[in-house]
Amino acid sequence: MGKVLTLRAPAGSAMQAGATSLVDEAYQALKTAIRENVFPPGHQAAEPEIARQLGMSRTPVHEAIIRLQEEGLVQVLPRRGILICPISADDIREIYDVLIAIEGMATVLLAGLHAALAGSAAEALERETAGMEQALERGNLLGWATADERFHQLLTERCGNRRLARISATVRGQSHRARLFTLYLRPLPTASAAEHRRITDAIRAGKPAQAEVAARAHRSRARDALLPLLIQYGMRNL
Repeated sequence: MGKVLTLRAPAGSAMQAGATSLVDEAYQALKTAIRENVFPPGHQAAEPEIARQLGMSRTPVHEAIIRLQEEGLVQVLPRRGILICPISADDIREIYDVLIAIEGMATVLLAGLHAALAGSAAEALERETAGMEQALERGNLLGWATADERFHQLLTERCGNRRLARISATVRGQSHRARLFTLYLRPLPTASAAEHRRITDAIRAGKPAQAEVAARAHRSRARDALLPLLIQYGMRNL
């Protein structure tokens, strides 16, 4: 297989909190490898080799792979293991359509929360926005992308709708690879912090309609910047 997996969970994950099973650990390790392009699109891997690298039996690895297939990240190949699914420009367009709708709804829910809850969420969102600015000042684009990802994660995790949060996590996972591939091809993302603050200010002020407009405009601009790059650089499948 030529790749070495490590059980490294994303920050704030259940794995780091200690609530894990072997299936959860295998799932987190594989998903991280896919999201960070350790396993690039089109890569094939055999279940026994994955299990060996993770130091596990094949059962939890197989169950983790089934979860990843349900999320559209891998395809199970009978008797050949798994294939890391590519993502086309059309896929990205559809993914952003979903993100625009979901995060628009999330901001409506956030802005409609009790003032104390909305204020707490706004403070958390502002911390991530400040982290984006600090990373950008240092020229750390990966750090910027990490803080940006956490901002969007918080939008859905704090809105009070668990199903919406789960759907959003799946769709964000599918778009993450394309965002990383184009991170150094795009102009510096200097507009994002101001757009995040428009969303945050509307949530803090309890203005659902204004928050939704700001959230939809932000994701729409990101989509419109990303798609031409995928076409320009011939990235038909990521």
